[in-house]
Amino acid sequence: MFIALLGAVIGVVLAFTGAGGGILSVPLLVFGLHLSVQQAAPIGLSAVFAAALLGTFLGLREGIVRYRAAALVGVAGMLTAPIGFFLAQNVPNRPLTVAFAGVLLYTAWRGLSRSPMPVAAKTQAPCVVSAVDHRLTWTRACARALSGTGFVSGLLSGLLGVGGGFVIVPALSRYTNLPIRSVQATSLAVIALVSLSGVASAAVSGNLNWRISLPFATGAILALLAGRILASKVHPKRLQQAFAWFCVVVAFLMLARAAGLLST
Repeated sequence: MFIALLGAVIGVVLAFTGAGGGILSVPLLVFGLHLSVQQAAPIGLSAVFAAALLGTFLGLREGIVRYRAAALVGVAGMLTAPIGFFLAQNVPNRPLTVAFAGVLLYTAWRGLSRSPMPVAAKTQAPCVVSAVDHRLTWTRACARALSGTGFVSGLLSGLLGVGGGFVIVPALSRYTNLPIRSVQATSLAVIALVSLSGVASAAVSGNLNWRISLPFATGAILALLAGRILASKVHPKRLQQAFAWFCVVVAFLMLARAAGLLST
């Protein structure tokens, strides 16, 4: 039951933001179940994959997922996720913990400093929705921006067990002029693809603890469904700030653990 409740936190965050769930899954498992980052990463990624897959299905049903963009970013991420997973299994736990704390602090900084992009800047983004057929206009600059986003998110996904949404959502917001709900839904589709690659690598190598993964993922899925109902009632700016400050707190806890000041 406790494991499922931990997974529910991830599902709620994914429902509200379309990102961020993966970046919290590893700290929750590290402090809640006393696992190392190497042990927690594939478990957290499996829950992110399950919840993101469900979110993708719901987004496709609403017609707000840009599936061609998601496919490009996702395939690029799937290529680098196994590389990240290999590195994670061969890097000591302390450097990984410090790296994870750094990612949390970066995410918090982005959340606290981010301001809406001006409309003029949006129209000059590399990937702009056509006024004729309402599809993204594909250019070399657009393809480079999206594939590069996929490479980075995939590497971090395999290395740290994160879904990569903290990279994907800001990138889609910057490189496209899609509305935020479409950005979040497309991000979930990418996360599902990238996470699948990382989870498969962990399962094949025998590094995925199914006894913990299954209830953790189940909690995430159920919470995602409930969270979608509540998401429309919370101001996005307030949620963004709360999530950012929570990331700051967790980052310092991770650093304290890496320094030996805090045991799990």
